[in-house]
Amino acid sequence: MKALLEYKFLIPMVLLLGFAPFFPQPHIVEKIRMLMAGTLKRPIDIFDLAWHAWPFFLLGYRVVRDMTTR
Repeated sequence: MKALLEYKFLIPMVLLLGFAPFFPQPHIVEKIRMLMAGTLKRPIDIFDLAWHAWPFFLLGYRVVRDMTTR
Protein backbone atom coordinates (compact mmCIF):
# COMPACT_ATOMS: atom_id res chain seq x y z
CA MET A 1 0.00 0.00 0.00
CA LYS A 2 2.86 2.36 0.76
CA ALA A 3 4.25 2.02 -2.77
CA LEU A 4 0.82 2.97 -4.15
CA LEU A 5 1.01 6.29 -2.30
CA GLU A 6 4.28 7.40 -3.86
CA TYR A 7 4.11 10.43 -6.11
CA LYS A 8 5.71 8.56 -8.99
CA PHE A 9 2.58 6.36 -9.10
CA LEU A 10 -0.06 8.86 -7.98
CA ILE A 11 0.60 11.56 -10.55
CA PRO A 12 0.41 9.23 -13.58
CA MET A 13 -2.74 7.62 -12.10
CA VAL A 14 -4.38 11.03 -11.82
CA LEU A 15 -3.35 12.01 -15.33
CA LEU A 16 -4.29 8.73 -16.99
CA LEU A 17 -7.18 7.29 -15.00
CA GLY A 18 -8.54 10.49 -13.53
CA PHE A 19 -8.81 12.36 -16.81
CA ALA A 20 -9.51 9.46 -19.19
CA PRO A 21 -10.87 9.67 -21.87
CA PHE A 22 -9.26 12.95 -22.87
CA PHE A 23 -11.47 13.88 -25.83
CA PRO A 24 -14.08 15.34 -26.24
CA GLN A 25 -13.94 16.04 -22.49
CA PRO A 26 -12.70 14.05 -19.49
CA HIS A 27 -15.31 11.89 -17.77
CA ILE A 28 -14.57 13.51 -14.41
CA VAL A 29 -15.50 16.92 -15.84
CA GLU A 30 -18.67 15.53 -17.41
CA LYS A 31 -19.74 13.77 -14.20
CA ILE A 32 -19.04 16.81 -12.02
CA ARG A 33 -21.16 18.91 -14.39
CA MET A 34 -23.93 16.32 -14.14
CA LEU A 35 -23.62 16.39 -10.33
CA MET A 36 -23.89 20.19 -10.26
CA ALA A 37 -26.87 20.12 -12.63
CA GLY A 38 -28.62 17.44 -10.58
CA THR A 39 -28.72 14.90 -13.42
CA LEU A 40 -26.29 12.39 -11.88
CA LYS A 41 -28.91 9.76 -11.06
CA ARG A 42 -28.04 6.51 -12.83
CA PRO A 43 -25.90 4.04 -10.84
CA ILE A 44 -23.43 3.68 -13.72
CA ASP A 45 -22.84 7.45 -13.72
CA ILE A 46 -22.29 7.49 -9.95
CA PHE A 47 -19.85 4.57 -10.24
CA ASP A 48 -18.09 6.34 -13.12
CA LEU A 49 -17.66 9.48 -11.01
CA ALA A 50 -16.22 7.43 -8.14
CA TRP A 51 -13.94 5.49 -10.51
CA HIS A 52 -12.43 8.62 -12.04
CA ALA A 53 -12.25 10.51 -8.71
CA TRP A 54 -10.38 8.05 -6.49
CA PRO A 55 -6.90 8.91 -7.83
CA PHE A 56 -7.55 12.57 -6.97
CA PHE A 57 -8.52 11.62 -3.41
CA LEU A 58 -5.39 9.50 -2.97
CA LEU A 59 -3.19 12.32 -4.27
CA GLY A 60 -4.95 14.80 -1.99
CA TYR A 61 -4.47 12.48 0.97
CA ARG A 62 -0.76 12.17 0.22
CA VAL A 63 -0.30 15.93 -0.15
CA VAL A 64 -2.13 16.66 3.13
CA ARG A 65 -0.21 13.92 4.92
CA ASP A 66 3.11 15.27 3.68
CA MET A 67 2.21 18.83 4.68
CA THR A 68 1.12 17.88 8.19
CA THR A 69 4.08 15.60 9.01
CA ARG A 70 6.76 18.19 8.22
